[in-house]
Amino acid sequence: MIQDSQQQAYDRAITIFSPDGRLYQVEYAREAVKRGTASVGVTTDEGVVLGAYKRVPTELMEAENVEKIFQIDEHIGAASAGHVTDARKLIDILRREAQVNRASYQEPIGVETVVRRLCDEMQKYTQQGGVRPFGVSVIVGGIEDGEPRVFETDPSGSFYEWRATAIGENSAEIKERFEQDYEDDLSLGEGVTLAYDAVKESNDDITPEAFEVAFIEKETEEFRNLSADEVREYVE
Repeated sequence: MIQDSQQQAYDRAITIFSPDGRLYQVEYAREAVKRGTASVGVTTDEGVVLGAYKRVPTELMEAENVEKIFQIDEHIGAASAGHVTDARKLIDILRREAQVNRASYQEPIGVETVVRRLCDEMQKYTQQGGVRPFGVSVIVGGIEDGEPRVFETDPSGSFYEWRATAIGENSAEIKERFEQDYEDDLSLGEGVTLAYDAVKESNDDITPEAFEVAFIEKETEEFRNLSADEVREYVE
């Protein structure tokens, strides 16, 4: 009984490490991410591709209201997996950071700088009593100094840079597909096709209408959402 009580204390308090060095609430936040539909980020020779599977539970729901890809600045976008409300909170913080940087320094904010500020905010919620970690992971992609860059963040506040990555449901299988088929000289169109095929391989019910795509071109450094018809043209 005493052992169960101690385990429950480690389980409920975000500020207490378990004897084996684990923070259970952070691990539960990662489980929330795994339950979310998949989002992917792919760097290509022409820019960055962000994709997200929008699972609509009923035909009565307007699919356009299911938002998983966000614009942060003209040259930066993000895709989330996990609790969408948590993602919106973090995205609002990043948008303000990007605006303040432009107003203060008259230049666009760097992609890695955005990611570091995002992870600083996420990490704060892993060491304060009375709060919970953000139940979301975010892929941030954009153009920095003329080069496409993609980062993946974790509820713990850690981040890593990738050439192609996935978060959410079946992310391990999607990454395996990327390892097999990814090439450095992909075009944006080939990047969209690779992202869609990798997600479709582990989600048979996906359609182009349920796959949200945005990309940031290296040449123009502009974020653009693709319409469902454009996505269908790429994947078919």
